Amino acid sequence: MSARIYQIQKNAMQSGKALTHKWVLDFAQSEAKKPDPLTGWAGSGDTQSQVRLTFPSQDAAVAYAQKHGLDYSVLPTPPKTLKIQAYADNFR
Repeated sequence: MSARIYQIQKNAMQSGKALTHKWVLDFAQSEAKKPDPLTGWAGSGDTQSQVRLTFPSQDAAVAYAQKHGLDYSVLPTPPKTLKIQAYADNFR
C-alpha cells in the first residue's frame, strides 16, 4: 500500500494561513472506480483511499508511515511567491 505525504496549501478563497502548517498522509487508490449499475455513481471497494490523516510535522507523518510499513513519497512544498504591486496598478 502506498501513501503520499504533503503539506496543506492555502486555496484561492483563503486569505489567512490557517491549517497550512499541517501535514497530510493520503493513501493511493488500489483499484479503479467503476460506475454503479443502479445509480451510475462512481465508486470502488477501496476504503483506504477515503482515509486522510493529519500530522503536526513532516517527521511525524514519516514516522507513522515507517512504523506501519507503508511505501510513501514526500511531496515537497512549493515555494511561496508574492506578487507585490501597488493599489494604483489595478487602474493601469
